[in-house]
Amino acid sequence: MRTITSTAQLQPQSTSHIMMIRPAQFGFNAETAESNKFQRDSSAQNTLDYAQQQAREEFDLMISQMEKTGIDVNVFEDNDDKYRPDAVFSNNWVSFHQSGKVVLYPMMAENRRNERRLDIIEDLKKDFKVEEIIDLTYFEEQGKFLEGTGSMVLDRRYKIAYACLSPRTHPEVLEAFAQALGYEVISFTASDENDNLIYHTNVLMCVGDIFAVVCLSAIKDPDERQMVRSTLEDTNKYIIDISLDQMNHFAGNMLMVRNKKQEKFVIMSTQAYESLSKKQREVLNDYARIAHTDLSFIEGNGGGSARCMMTEIHLPLK
Repeated sequence: MRTITSTAQLQPQSTSHIMMIRPAQFGFNAETAESNKFQRDSSAQNTLDYAQQQAREEFDLMISQMEKTGIDVNVFEDNDDKYRPDAVFSNNWVSFHQSGKVVLYPMMAENRRNERRLDIIEDLKKDFKVEEIIDLTYFEEQGKFLEGTGSMVLDRRYKIAYACLSPRTHPEVLEAFAQALGYEVISFTASDENDNLIYHTNVLMCVGDIFAVVCLSAIKDPDERQMVRSTLEDTNKYIIDISLDQMNHFAGNMLMVRNKKQEKFVIMSTQAYESLSKKQREVLNDYARIAHTDLSFIEGNGGGSARCMMTEIHLPLK
């Protein structure tokens, strides 16, 4: 049984400060499709202008809803200086921590490396304290990757990083992250009904403060499945187990956030919400209010959903 330390008690799992990037060149990314079975190429049916319009409409609707709940959303604009079809999924290239540390991550797809923007970090320094930037991007030269809080689902209170290993999540980079931030790594293998590796951990699980949503059936090895379950239980999480079908509808791709009044919300897509059973919705609502929005175009073409679009800012305020 893990014991909550005084440090863990001081570190909340959720934040009211979120960074998001409004897309400028959204579209199906052929460089990521092989390892992301959630992507569906609709480029033959849709023009680039139509795809961009749809993505921006879904993005802006999500922003509007989050701002109405009182969540502090720091919106940055993507631009046309470099090709960034997945810029809307900002949580893969950077993470922000309560210690004041910022981590930059090695990305598998070359065109996704264009998403890293130091100008955004500089802008955030106006309101937040940045003590150190930890740059793990040198692993790209070795063909080893770790795509931020897509590759890892962090229990920030207990400093545990859950990670399903895949071409985008390498154990050596996980260890480098763990040493730099003082995290324990719980790594495992997860796959879908066709035995395709799950490309990112955050499509199969979400860790809240006292709850966790997880697709345990995606973890085929019984010892690994029990390891994940017991770790969640040892850290006082009520487990909401979702099915493979629900995972395929992005029911694992949600995030707990807080508004300025410290009220808790669980942000997800409408597709994810509709896949949940009535009982699962009721249980989630016991822990935090559910807020969902239609992200079907972004989900289909990008292979990511609501959680992938939100980068938590846990940096201390100035």
